[in-house]
Amino acid sequence: MKVVDTLLKIFFWTVMVLIYVPIAVMVAFSFNASRSKVVFEGFSLENYISLFSNERVWGSFYNSIWTALIVVVVSLILGILMAYGVTRYRPRGSTILDSLIMVPIIIPEIVEAVTLALFLSIVGIPLSPFTIIIGHVAFDAPLAYLILKARFQGWNREYEEAAMTLGADEIRTFVKVTIPLMMPAVLAAAFLTFIWSYDDFIKTFFTRPTGFDTLPVYIWTRVARGRVELDINALSTIIVLVAMIFTYLRMKLEEKQSTI
Repeated sequence: MKVVDTLLKIFFWTVMVLIYVPIAVMVAFSFNASRSKVVFEGFSLENYISLFSNERVWGSFYNSIWTALIVVVVSLILGILMAYGVTRYRPRGSTILDSLIMVPIIIPEIVEAVTLALFLSIVGIPLSPFTIIIGHVAFDAPLAYLILKARFQGWNREYEEAAMTLGADEIRTFVKVTIPLMMPAVLAAAFLTFIWSYDDFIKTFFTRPTGFDTLPVYIWTRVARGRVELDINALSTIIVLVAMIFTYLRMKLEEKQSTI
């Protein structure tokens, strides 16, 4: 058992090193006073100043945000309606319908992106921010459906029946009773679809018009052209910092809820 424990510890620390050492190096070189990517020659905020004065970065960030927000709204509407309809009314062929809805999540994203790009070309739809949103919704709506369906399946219909007994119709019951009680699942679906859309590169790259960049596409364009300047390190450092802050807040929130 000692040998197994030792091997597990070695494996664990190897994984930790492979994950976090490159991140630590990236963060350190984002403060490098030199333009060198291999020799640290002193501390400087020049890369961050260059980053914050880069209009293309902020334009790409803005495009990522508003695109993701639209995708979240559309995906939630479709996901809620599909999940509620399937679990509430159980239509014929619901198993087949489930399988079809899950296809965009199961198939490789590159296949989905190429297929969508070919379809847009065949039907003559010009590439635009609208086509990016279509590509994202094609994946994010099934993801929202999957999350919300799991919650609807454990749903106690007595709340809806009580509301309708008191005179509310089905629409009012759905809006005033069902959705508020489903809010944790709705928020979970919203956060996940936002992250997937904001972070998506492949479908965005295949469905975007020329000159329209989201943040992942902008970063890839800079790296692919060999222009790996240290302001990209600064941008990546900020992204990692934001992710760590949200992770910490989430853990503190869960800790607080567990003590209640």
